[in-house]
Amino acid sequence: MKKQIAYLIFSTVAFSSSAFAEIDEQILFKSGDEGYSNYRIPSIITAADGTLLAFCEARKDHRGDSGNIDLILKRSTDNGATWSSPQVVWDAGPDTAGNPCPVVDQRTGRIVMLMCWNLASDHGRDLHAGTGKDTRRVFQTHSNDHGKTWSEPKEITSKVKDPSWWWYATGPGIGIQLQKGPYTDRLVAPANHSADGFYGAHTLYSDDGGETWNASSIIKPTVNESQVVELSDGRLLMNMRSQGVAETLRPRNGYRSIAYSNDGGASWSDPVFDDELGDPRCQASLIRYNENYFLFSNPNPPVQPERGERIRMTVKLSEDDGESWTAGYLVDAGPAAYSALVALPKEEVGLLYEKDKDIAFARFSLSLLR
Repeated sequence: MKKQIAYLIFSTVAFSSSAFAEIDEQILFKSGDEGYSNYRIPSIITAADGTLLAFCEARKDHRGDSGNIDLILKRSTDNGATWSSPQVVWDAGPDTAGNPCPVVDQRTGRIVMLMCWNLASDHGRDLHAGTGKDTRRVFQTHSNDHGKTWSEPKEITSKVKDPSWWWYATGPGIGIQLQKGPYTDRLVAPANHSADGFYGAHTLYSDDGGETWNASSIIKPTVNESQVVELSDGRLLMNMRSQGVAETLRPRNGYRSIAYSNDGGASWSDPVFDDELGDPRCQASLIRYNENYFLFSNPNPPVQPERGERIRMTVKLSEDDGESWTAGYLVDAGPAAYSALVALPKEEVGLLYEKDKDIAFARFSLSLLR
């Protein structure tokens, strides 16, 4: 169902300089449709031919993170105005396939996607504690035809996951291809893990178009789901969910964590808090929109984000490589959680996000964020 949503932005709220703003939004994955109970964990990229690919986890039995879960996508060839029927990228039988993290190699047009697997019977608490019957495993697949068909998933767990790690997740979100300096064309994808009672983040990187992958040094303690962007000077910025920080830092648990890499994502600085980006313990999206702007999206509760209330999906803009951010544009005031941003032609922005129990795709003008 497609609808036009209009929001009146009053001068007392610093969401937009526009007095009247319009969002074009449609529910892309609706809970209960196509034989699936729920849809979660959105990701979206633009293929080399301009096709939009919207991925998510299609959960057959319930909303939980384990169980019978497929990884699916929809395609759009008109910048998100219309979409294809859902296509299954990976059906792992009765088990869990998910955490899509695609990246496009612009040299070849190949789309490489990293993703994860676990037994349906291994619940999140068991996987995080290392007490499951099996463990989280890492796979990759690729498409040479802009997302129409995909290769058989190939396991790469032994190449990228330390045996001492318990939980493991690629993304969720997207990877990037580096554009500057000695690491030009390297593919870099965010990932996170748990071990010995802490959460950590890291990146996976490939210098051969995704044929082989290496894991970076660990960013810890207590950071989690993350996204990576390339700065104007060639360094990388990792923006991370702050998860269960040490008691001495707990008053600042309501902010995002960030770290930097000077070597193309092979190693990372210690994390610090970003005082301008609140964090209700939820995944967020961060992209370079163009040479001038970064965009960031996440739930943005008005007070005490450390309590974890996932409401008020907001998109912010930075004109200085993430050093500062606009107050933000409110996309949806209701329940909202994980999200994925994409740059669209004609200075438009696309946002694929968890809207209550469904996944919606919203399009709006970049001018609303300035």
